[in-house]
Amino acid sequence: MRGGVAILVALLLLVGPAPPVGAGTADQVGATFGLLIQDVVGAFPPAEGLVVAAEGGRLFIDLTDKSGVQPGQEYSVFRKGEAFRHPINGRPLGRYEDVLGYAQIVRLHPQYSEAVFVPADGKPAPEPEDGVRITRGRIRVAVAPATDLTKANADLRRVPFMLAHALEQTKRFQVADPAAVQEHLLSQKTRSEELLVSPGKARASGKILEVSGWLVPMLIERRGVTYLDITWISAVTGTALFSRRAALTRSENAAEQRFPWEPVPTD
Repeated sequence: MRGGVAILVALLLLVGPAPPVGAGTADQVGATFGLLIQDVVGAFPPAEGLVVAAEGGRLFIDLTDKSGVQPGQEYSVFRKGEAFRHPINGRPLGRYEDVLGYAQIVRLHPQYSEAVFVPADGKPAPEPEDGVRITRGRIRVAVAPATDLTKANADLRRVPFMLAHALEQTKRFQVADPAAVQEHLLSQKTRSEELLVSPGKARASGKILEVSGWLVPMLIERRGVTYLDITWISAVTGTALFSRRAALTRSENAAEQRFPWEPVPTD
């Protein structure tokens, strides 16, 4: 919980001192994301387990909710191979691994978890005793430009920078430069919302940007209330893995231009 508070404080510091008028929409998005970020971090607990059974396109793995498993998570499925050794003394340093595909968790059971298997091209089918893993390393992610589906026509150009900063602060993610992400999507004539419905575009752009996931922020309005909706899309399979939504939080801290790469706020 303390981590979530720290990230929220960092976001509020990033958006700057309070002006006479209330905060702009971009600042409210930043403050709201500060309340959601622990859900994002919690979706990627470092974990490693084994395949206990494989039936068609389904895998059953020996991890449960006690290991942090949640529906929507994506694990790499790997097979250990020959040992590799120190080039001088010949001591074993580890074993080679072959990634067979990815397991997307769909259901939790008391003693195991059930997953849909997404095969990698040209790889054999998984078998019992193959491994599954969410890496302990930092996860590479790209933040897409924010999409406004409300009628407010707010200036959200700063939002990807704010969300990227918050993700970096968690030490769990390594975030692609939002400016480079936007430039790439423009060059491909790809809008952020297309990543939600076009797995091919999510995979292709993810490969070029060398990321394993996309965070796609959107503003939507329901019955007069504006919400921040964030969706995590696998850049490996193009599948939307999970989403979170929260009503915009009003922040008394609004924005000024703090860095040369930030657009001047006008919302």
